[in-house]
Amino acid sequence: MNFYWIKTNRFIKKIFSNYVWDIPNTENKIYLTFDDGPIPEITEWVLQELEKYNAIATFFCIGNNIEKHPEIFEKVIAKGHSIGNHTFNHLNGWKTQTEDYLKSSIQWSVVSGQSPNCKLQSEICNLFRPPYGKIKASQAEKLQKLGYKIIMWDVLSADYDATISKEKCLENATKKVSAGSIIVFHDSVKAFPHLQYTLPKALKHFKEKGFVFEKLA
Repeated sequence: MNFYWIKTNRFIKKIFSNYVWDIPNTENKIYLTFDDGPIPEITEWVLQELEKYNAIATFFCIGNNIEKHPEIFEKVIAKGHSIGNHTFNHLNGWKTQTEDYLKSSIQWSVVSGQSPNCKLQSEICNLFRPPYGKIKASQAEKLQKLGYKIIMWDVLSADYDATISKEKCLENATKKVSAGSIIVFHDSVKAFPHLQYTLPKALKHFKEKGFVFEKLA
């Protein structure tokens, strides 16, 4: 069984304070994020659901998926959402040499930079989320020197976990959210059964609670 915190432990946030875990504010802003896309149909479905609530979000895309589905990548940006680097091929930083990790991250930049919408928009291309949340200090330091902000999360929906119910996924995504929370979903094939149930209900819940959807920058 995989171990993970649904609400990131305060002690972890304190130890790794050079990463962004949440963005406290007094305006009830929360930050929805989606990892692992763009994927045909799934990412487009997510965009449609967000639009129903005039919600903007941040998509941490895999470079290989951008290369395969550039038209969806363009659509994400055109809809006003932010984009972040999730490496070119979804590398686990703990199991990857720093040089290889940096090459994959730079390759992402090359591929995303071919997008007409992403070019010259540094505010949407300076965000980095390590796949699995696993990154070595040496990797993070080099990425930060390149100008990246390392974005982690405050709340994990665990939509990718097939061992939990869709109801549990919804509870994960909503129960411990507060102003400033960065929330993780996945626009991936693996997560879609849970995401399809959870996202519409979560968006409705957040709206009713008076939260304001904001993108990372």
